[in-house]
Amino acid sequence: MVGIADELKGQVPMGLVVPKASIIKDPDELVDEVRLMVREQIGAVASFRKALVVTRLPKTRSGKILRRCISKIADGEPFVVPSTIDDPAVLDELREAIPARSNV
Repeated sequence: MVGIADELKGQVPMGLVVPKASIIKDPDELVDEVRLMVREQIGAVASFRKALVVTRLPKTRSGKILRRCISKIADGEPFVVPSTIDDPAVLDELREAIPARSNV
């Protein structure tokens, strides 16, 4: 999960789901299941409504997820590609996968 800009609340959570290869489900169904699970386990206070199924996440060579880059992509802001990124092509994939901020 990463925080994305919201006019009313400042920031709201957005989840990126990377399903295992063995999971064969409709992406919309998977997103609905994740939303329900968060609501049941954390509660409505989490205000988790935005999620997206992606094939992979941008990571550093040591395996840390580049959350700041993901947030900036989702908000349409410019960012610097870190020198420690494992595969810079993932950022381009995310730009295509994450819809315009108003539609996320």
